[in-house]
Amino acid sequence: MILLVLLASILILVVTLYQYEEQTKDYNIQRFERKEAITKQTIELELKNKTTYPVNTENLPKIFKERIYEISSINKLNISIYDLNGKLLKNSMASAFEKVNTDLIPEHVLIELIQNSNHRILKNSQEEGISYQSSYTYINDPKFKRIGILKLQFTQDNSEIKYELRKFISKLSLVYLLMFVIAISLAYFLSSYITRSIKKVSDKMHQTRLNKRNEKILLTEASSEIDTLVSAYNNMIDELQESAVKLAKSEREQAWREMAKQVAHEIKNPLTPMRLSVQSFEQKFNPEDPNIREKLADYSQTLIQQIDVMSSISSAFSDFAKMPTQNKEKIDVISVVKLALDIFNEDSVKFLPKEKELFANLDKTQLIRIVTNLVKNASQATENQANPLIEVKVISEGNDIKITISDNGKGIYEEVKDLIFEPKFTTKTSGMGLGLPMIKNIIEAYDGTISFSSKEGIGTVFTVILPKT
Repeated sequence: MILLVLLASILILVVTLYQYEEQTKDYNIQRFERKEAITKQTIELELKNKTTYPVNTENLPKIFKERIYEISSINKLNISIYDLNGKLLKNSMASAFEKVNTDLIPEHVLIELIQNSNHRILKNSQEEGISYQSSYTYINDPKFKRIGILKLQFTQDNSEIKYELRKFISKLSLVYLLMFVIAISLAYFLSSYITRSIKKVSDKMHQTRLNKRNEKILLTEASSEIDTLVSAYNNMIDELQESAVKLAKSEREQAWREMAKQVAHEIKNPLTPMRLSVQSFEQKFNPEDPNIREKLADYSQTLIQQIDVMSSISSAFSDFAKMPTQNKEKIDVISVVKLALDIFNEDSVKFLPKEKELFANLDKTQLIRIVTNLVKNASQATENQANPLIEVKVISEGNDIKITISDNGKGIYEEVKDLIFEPKFTTKTSGMGLGLPMIKNIIEAYDGTISFSSKEGIGTVFTVILPKT
């Protein structure tokens, strides 16, 4: 309703302005034609009856020597008389209210006057904001012989019309402003009356929650349409209550299933590097090596570290709500990351720390899980590369620690980038897709962040940011 009133107001204003402009043009043309007809008639009478000079081109300035000013003053326009070649003979330039003519008629105007079948042309011009109308016609002697050219110039003064237009628009604006206020008031009261019942239904819908008991809607006065809507809502509440019970049961079962999958995945995660470490130790074992005891201690330490990781997962399984449990202690991040990388015997894994020592309050076991999982994923992504390269960097940035794991593997497809951290999503033929979601939860538990950038065929960079405290 308000929009229609507004559009109608604008449309009427546009039509009014257009109509006034057209009427002003027609009025100016008709007024000029009347003045032109009277002036030409006066000049013809002057040439026929009142002059004592022979009527020819040379005598035109003498005939109208004083008379031209009287005619110009009476008709409120400027009069110019030219010979047939367009040279000025006489004009009413003394009239202060009109524009002074030039001494020559432009050649193209003369050609147009000759070619015009009516031997009359009309020109409109504008200078310094003032509009002019000019007409060119021939002056004939009593025997209808052309002896000169008459130019009449009239100044269009539309100030009075514009003043009337402004008054009309101001009155019209007041009327439509009143209509607009009435329309707003009427629309408000009508909408309030119509939507009173709908608002009550809407409020109840906003309060509807799956995890609490919802109240039904009771209306004493309502239209049949609203009553149908309320009945549908009340039926939905009954069905929602039943669905909530089923959903709660299903969520509990699903949570335990997901927990079991995560535990199995996390336990399986360190088994592969442990197996590789044992195989490597078996192949490289040399009883006669003078450093055999140190190497045996390193291998044992690596295996014990991974066993501790599995042990912590098994312990945490007994308390689902507390997983992953944080055990913050002051650790050297550089040495812990190096320890996590020791289980990877590939030459492609490069550790590039920016500092010798970097201390932070973190859980040592969980930091190893984060690094191990990301490096293992990078290693699988570079399996088919001729020259695989995995770089692990640790940098201190203010109060944060930044760990980056980059590879030159196959990269991550654009269409699956948004699913990387979703549980059970994986691009590998094996695995349950729980590794990245789990370490994401661990990182976010420290108020940290994990992100990645990847290009197909070039590689992937994972960035982990953890606070030092």
